[in-house]
Amino acid sequence: MDVSMFDYDLPSELIAQKPIDDRTASRLMVVDKKSGELEHATFRDLPSYLQKGDLLILNNSRVRNARLLGVKIETGAKIELLLLKPLGDDRWEALVKPAKRMKPGVIVQFGNGELRAIAVSPTDMAGGWIFQLEYEGDVEQLFQQLGQMPLPPYIRERLEDSERYQTVYSQEIGSAAAPTAGLHFTEELLQELEAKGVEIGYVTLHVGLGTFRPVAVEQVEEHTMHAEYYELSHEVAQMIKKAKQEGRRIVAVGTTTVRTLETIGSHSNGIRETNGWTDIFIYPGYKFQVVDAMITNFHLPKSTLLMLVSAFSTRNIMMQAYKKAVEREYRFFSFGDAMLIK
Repeated sequence: MDVSMFDYDLPSELIAQKPIDDRTASRLMVVDKKSGELEHATFRDLPSYLQKGDLLILNNSRVRNARLLGVKIETGAKIELLLLKPLGDDRWEALVKPAKRMKPGVIVQFGNGELRAIAVSPTDMAGGWIFQLEYEGDVEQLFQQLGQMPLPPYIRERLEDSERYQTVYSQEIGSAAAPTAGLHFTEELLQELEAKGVEIGYVTLHVGLGTFRPVAVEQVEEHTMHAEYYELSHEVAQMIKKAKQEGRRIVAVGTTTVRTLETIGSHSNGIRETNGWTDIFIYPGYKFQVVDAMITNFHLPKSTLLMLVSAFSTRNIMMQAYKKAVEREYRFFSFGDAMLIK
């Protein structure tokens, strides 16, 4: 399958540069995954599209201040690290800028030396390196103190309030990017859904760059996803099993939640409390086992995320929906508008 089949023209002015004041005021395109029929609403209308007994699953991962600006101890040259994931024993995988002059043994210092990173070896990702961290105290507190919020490269405006790149229900620190479909929810909207009889559960998937990494190959099937860590509690596993047994809908908020649920659904021992790493790549031809409906944002051309939503519906329906979104000037990407595919 050719990657170009998932390309579309997007005017740059439709890429949202900042969040709107009211999270629920974003627009919501509602798509029938089988017929392709479209409705145009706002996110605060979501309760009218969900029904009593639906199980809404959200990703409660929280973005860490993963962008670290430091200097090489040897030369004083400026170095930027974007922490991707911990590998154990204080070793981390990170993206480096500039990466050309990085070599094993180089020491990068952050702040006044409270945190140091020693280059160990390159990874197979362009600009990727493994670093050994040295520090005293709590490393997450140091990241919070010394690091910055790692906004996507297409967002060029300064974010006034870093909490606007966090979901209101974020709890588990570990992501290098926000699970952005959840940014539209407020505590009040979640309470309204619960009052209607919608069940709510949470999974954790720590978002890495693999989700957003450009597809560099020409054939979809040749692309390899970057692994991301996930967790499912016993309580939520039981909620999912019960909903499936009773024929109730599982509504996933975001592609990260979809990938977590479908990874767990593929396990031979069924849906149960679990954790691990997933590199699942969902594209047209995939048969969904857990998710019945999804809420998602509008994704980059030729991205694995656009391939995932195309698998959930059809490529033709999704490309027509995206064409209509461009015509109607929906806002795209992380701070943009949302889509409910049901």
